[in-house]
Amino acid sequence: MLGGGGVTGIAWMTGLLTGLAQAGVDLTKADLVVGTSAGSVVGAQLRSGVPVEALYEKQLEDPTGEIPARMGLGFYLRFIGLSMLPGNESNVRARVGRASLRAKTVPESERIDAIRTRLPTLDWPEGRLLVTTVDAETGEAVVLDRDGDATLLEAVAASCAVPIVWPPITIKGRRYVDGGVRSITNADLATGCERVLVLAPATYALRRSGRISSQLASLGPAVRSLVVSPDAESRRAIGNNVLDPARRPASARAGRAQAAGEARAVADLWN
Repeated sequence: MLGGGGVTGIAWMTGLLTGLAQAGVDLTKADLVVGTSAGSVVGAQLRSGVPVEALYEKQLEDPTGEIPARMGLGFYLRFIGLSMLPGNESNVRARVGRASLRAKTVPESERIDAIRTRLPTLDWPEGRLLVTTVDAETGEAVVLDRDGDATLLEAVAASCAVPIVWPPITIKGRRYVDGGVRSITNADLATGCERVLVLAPATYALRRSGRISSQLASLGPAVRSLVVSPDAESRRAIGNNVLDPARRPASARAGRAQAAGEARAVADLWN
């Protein structure tokens, strides 16, 4: 399970995966990869067949092709306000989605072009990859995969469509926003798995149903799981703005360094 966390989250997870591979823990052969927002990018990269070391090196390059943005205090206050108003979860997601449809952002085509630069291939992988998103009008949580109508580029762009910050993405006439609107990791989608590893650049949840711990518990007591999130050094590297491309190299390096301390626990779960 690969969670949301902006461009720094992509970098941190890529660094972490590279460091784990160096320590002998290869996660590229997982039976299931679920990507939410930043995690959808990493999931597509991980399933592409490109060596993780090469993916890591890309994170150290100058942030060309990236559109700088900021999730400031105003964003969080508005998002929390929309999320905490009365209504069931679907209604709350629809409220956030409709606000995204009204927001002034960069053109959708410009955002899709930026996402294209992050994908090693535009073809859906053979390995099972689920990409989470939310219908902006209905609030329905929608899972996209190779058997559906969305291209990989459309799916990842939709999953990365941070509400109010980035434009909703159009797929077959419907508009979709970030999968993190439902949950920052959507860990409960790992049904049928005996072992679940969650890489979570961010862990916040406004509702109990969105908490990683609650979602993992819903999978049943027999499921072994582990959640890895940024340590103190990684949090310092990531900084206060997860959408700042300038923070990408430092976040990648911090994730790779953190892997040394996580490798034993991940290996115990995975192997």
